[in-house]
Amino acid sequence: MGLDLTQKKRPLGVVFDMDGTLIDTEGPAREAFAKAIVEVGFAFEPQTYARCLGTTFTETQVILQQAYGPGLDSTALERAWTAHFFAGQQQAPIVTKPGIKPLLKRLQDLNIPMAVATSNQREICEASLADCQILGYFSHLVCVGEARNAKPAPDPYLLAAAKLGVDPKRCWALEDSDIGTRAAHGAGMRTFQIPDARPPSESVVALGHEVLGSSSELLALLQDND
Repeated sequence: MGLDLTQKKRPLGVVFDMDGTLIDTEGPAREAFAKAIVEVGFAFEPQTYARCLGTTFTETQVILQQAYGPGLDSTALERAWTAHFFAGQQQAPIVTKPGIKPLLKRLQDLNIPMAVATSNQREICEASLADCQILGYFSHLVCVGEARNAKPAPDPYLLAAAKLGVDPKRCWALEDSDIGTRAAHGAGMRTFQIPDARPPSESVVALGHEVLGSSSELLALLQDND
């Protein structure tokens, strides 16, 4: 469903996914992968990369091993992918997704604390958010390997709420992928999905969360006269 304007209780904390939700990384990530896979000795297969979108780290590894075979050095690929991603940022800086900066500013003005729950490495997370000039909005970052279980388990969102000192049920969560949406919904947060690379699946839509076109829609829930 879309935005539910009948529920206007403000959150006590907000947790954001990063890639595809806060920042527009889909294009740069794809370009970096295309260069990295060639660097480690294989041809770039667009259909294989497309299958990896919205999957967990483990699922991505399985897809790549099935596609490229046992000769694929996953560690070397990850290292090259990261290097090309950072190099690409120097040439074409990553930008925030539409509506994100006004939303962050509004939440900050309301003294609502914010955190990030991402499946990315802390180094990449901090650098990407800093490059987009939004790192300072967040009190805490929960990055890959820091929660007991990765998305779609609720652990990253539960840990983020704990770091904020807020009951998860009083938090909002913003996500783009089905995996992240399942994690946030499983944590008991009011979950807003803003699809990026692909629309939500029927099984995820059945969760009954709110599916939006842009994060700017949330400003309607944060008006002074609410």
